[in-house]
Amino acid sequence: MNGAHDMGGMHGFGPVEPEPNEPPFHAEWERRAFALTVAMGATGEWNLDQSRFARESLPPREYLAKTYYQIWFAGLERLLQARGLVAADEMAVAQALHPPKPVRRRLAAADVVTTLGRGGPTVRQPTTPARFKVGDRVRARQINPPTHTRLPRYVRGRVGTIARVHGCHVFPDSHAQGLGENPQWLYAVRFEARELWGPDADASAKVSVDAFEPYLDPA
Repeated sequence: MNGAHDMGGMHGFGPVEPEPNEPPFHAEWERRAFALTVAMGATGEWNLDQSRFARESLPPREYLAKTYYQIWFAGLERLLQARGLVAADEMAVAQALHPPKPVRRRLAAADVVTTLGRGGPTVRQPTTPARFKVGDRVRARQINPPTHTRLPRYVRGRVGTIARVHGCHVFPDSHAQGLGENPQWLYAVRFEARELWGPDADASAKVSVDAFEPYLDPA
């Protein structure tokens, strides 16, 4: 979707200023927000792409006013309420008021390290041959999908070159809508900076974007 989260190439937000020696968490509540999101994701009540969409679809004013882990927590609240795991009155008073609803699975404390180390591999066996190969020129499609997508706006309609074939992976656009994994070929596409931002861009700069096959057409 075209949401406030997709900031690549947009003006008005100032320079990116990295924080030297930035810690993983700046406060204990951030650690807890991360832990709750991972633990609830492990229940199987939603998938990774649905979780991302819950954050991305926050109203722009709300999204831009929140810090990183405030956005994560707001997305978690949306998912919990949408699936009836937490009621609105419970959210308002920040405590349980109703009997808990059972979930599909639970993440035990003893399994946390193993679960985080394993992650959630998205590689799948292909059912069709790859449409493109390294060196092919492609144009990113001008799409405006209704939910989650991994194609940033600033490359849509632009021409790039296939730099690597990553194999076949779960397709986020379908997965976020609960339509199944629908595996698709994934490519690293390299774009010239001047193709993206015009003649005033650095002629030596290039940007690589991982793009799924349905995002691309031959150029």
